[in-house]
Amino acid sequence: MGEQAFKLWKDWRLHVIVLAIVAVTESIGTFAIPVGPGTILLLPMLYAVVIGLGLYFTPLVTDKQSINAEPLVFLSVSVLIAKFGVQAGPALPQIIEAGPALLLQEFGNLGTILLALPLAVFLGLKRESIGMTHSIGREANLALITDKYGLSSPEGRGVMAMYIFGTVFGSIFIGLISGFLATVTPLHPISFAMATGVGSGSMAAASLGPLIAAFPEMSETLTAFSGVSNLISSVTGLYMSIFIGLPLTVKLYEILSKNKEKKAAKGSVDYDKKS
Repeated sequence: MGEQAFKLWKDWRLHVIVLAIVAVTESIGTFAIPVGPGTILLLPMLYAVVIGLGLYFTPLVTDKQSINAEPLVFLSVSVLIAKFGVQAGPALPQIIEAGPALLLQEFGNLGTILLALPLAVFLGLKRESIGMTHSIGREANLALITDKYGLSSPEGRGVMAMYIFGTVFGSIFIGLISGFLATVTPLHPISFAMATGVGSGSMAAASLGPLIAAFPEMSETLTAFSGVSNLISSVTGLYMSIFIGLPLTVKLYEILSKNKEKKAAKGSVDYDKKS
C-alpha cells in the first residue's frame, strides 16, 4: 500500500497538469452573470472541472494519470472535510439550534424518487430506473445496489449510470444552481448551505463556493452548516436508502409499471375495436 502511494506522488506529469489547471482557473477569476433578479456565479472550481474533463479526451492525460488522480481526489476531499469540521466549532450553538432541520433534511433526498421515477417510467425505462432514482447515486448507494442486485443487473446499471453522470456533471450543475437560487429566492442562505450537504464532498464544495461569493460576510457560518450537513447526509443517507428510499422506489415502480401496462393494454383494445 505504501509503495502504491509513493507511485502516486511520483507521477509528476499529473501534478504538473493539476498545477497548470489551478493557475489558469485562478487567473480567470470569478464571473457574475445577472439572470433576472438572480445571479449565476462562475467560480474557478467550475472552470477546473470543465478543463479537467476536456483534457481527459486529449493525449495530455493518459489512463495512468486518470487512475492515479482518483485516490488523490478522495485525499483532497478529506482535507476539505477536516476544514469543515474545524470551522463548525465556532458555529456549534447555531448548529444545535437548527438540529431538527439538519436531522430531517435527509427526507429531501426522497424527492429523486417522487419526481424522477415517474418520469423515468414514462420515458420507457425498466428496472434501471430503480437504481437511477432511489437516491442521488453516490458511493454508499452504489454499494447498496451492488450488494442487493449485483452491478450487472438492470438496477446496477442504473445506479452506475447516475454515479458516473453525477461525478462528471454533478459538481457543475450544483455549482451553477446554488448561487443562482440563493440570490433569486427569499430563502435564508443558511438553508442553502444545509442543502449543499448531499453526501458528496466534491458537490458540497462546488455548491458552497457560489454561496460564499454571494454572501461573504457569512462565509464561516455557511461553511460550518455545509460541513455538518454533508457529514450527517453521509452517515444517515445509507440508512435512509436501506429502510425508506429503496423499498419506496421498488413499490412505486411496481405501481407505475402496472398502471402503464394497463393503459397500454386498454389503448390496444380500443384501437382494435376502432379497426
